[in-house]
Amino acid sequence: MSQLHRKIIIVGAGPAGYTASIYASRANLKPLVLEGPQPGGQLTITTDVENFPGFRNGVRGPELMEEFRAQAVRLGAEIAPERVLAADLGQRPFRIVTDAGGYTCDALIIATGASAKWLGIGKEQVLSRSGGGVSACATCDGFFYRGREVAVVGGGDTALEEALYLTRFASHVYLIHRRDRFRASRAMQDRALAHPKITVFWNRVVADLATRPVTLPDGARVERLDALLLQDTVTGAQSRLMVEGLFVAIGHNPNTELFKGSLPMDEEGYLLVEKGSSRTAVPGVFACGDVQDTIYRQAITAAGTGCMAAIDAERWLAVHDETAHPLKETSHV
Repeated sequence: MSQLHRKIIIVGAGPAGYTASIYASRANLKPLVLEGPQPGGQLTITTDVENFPGFRNGVRGPELMEEFRAQAVRLGAEIAPERVLAADLGQRPFRIVTDAGGYTCDALIIATGASAKWLGIGKEQVLSRSGGGVSACATCDGFFYRGREVAVVGGGDTALEEALYLTRFASHVYLIHRRDRFRASRAMQDRALAHPKITVFWNRVVADLATRPVTLPDGARVERLDALLLQDTVTGAQSRLMVEGLFVAIGHNPNTELFKGSLPMDEEGYLLVEKGSSRTAVPGVFACGDVQDTIYRQAITAAGTGCMAAIDAERWLAVHDETAHPLKETSHV
């Protein structure tokens, strides 16, 4: 199989990957972006985004990602709708195998992101994509539930943090946990259990979702979350909880399966990078976005680390490849 060579390849096409390609393009590195199975990343299944700077009236997730992509293409990035099947980082140049062929590259930026874990019930995925009341990010969507009752599923620090954050907007927050105790830190438990707007349902799982039809101003008919069907894990008894929003906070899976055995990861599979940079343990390989972020997981922070990865890669190439050009900057942006 013939292999095409690129100075730099970016694997993944969310906010991190596209931003890295924008900066790399302006450095005249002619990056190749391998979009993978979900071009645009998690924002393509997000309806309204109101916390990304520059959009005073908000913007739809898919529209925002299309703007990212169009800007990258305008600046010279080559984008291929290919899925990476294997990566050999043990030799130089690095070797990348996709479902359409193969490549070699001098530098590699990994921006494969992370995927939220879902409950796998009912119309969960449909409601999450349509803005119908199911979300995996309170920071992203909590604002839309001002004055409404919502529920959070989970028992770790993330779930309790989400619940506490939602108390700023929601009239009440129900925490649903399948066990009789949280696994979150004691400090986080104390805060959540003491909050007057949080009620905990112990030994419960969400067995199904009830919806109701809603007619939008344009006449379109959509489904919105109406209630949760809860099941007691001890007795098996079922109950109905009326809420307008459900936030699933049972964790994320970083998309790093390709790099197991090649790059150091933490116990959850997130790529480890040198503090304050995007550099991995393999020289010439950089990681950005949610694939290495266990804390923030926001579009704006992903884009920021994409910028870091492009700059780190350019500087690395400048030392190891005398043909590399410095990043072009016109206004320190």
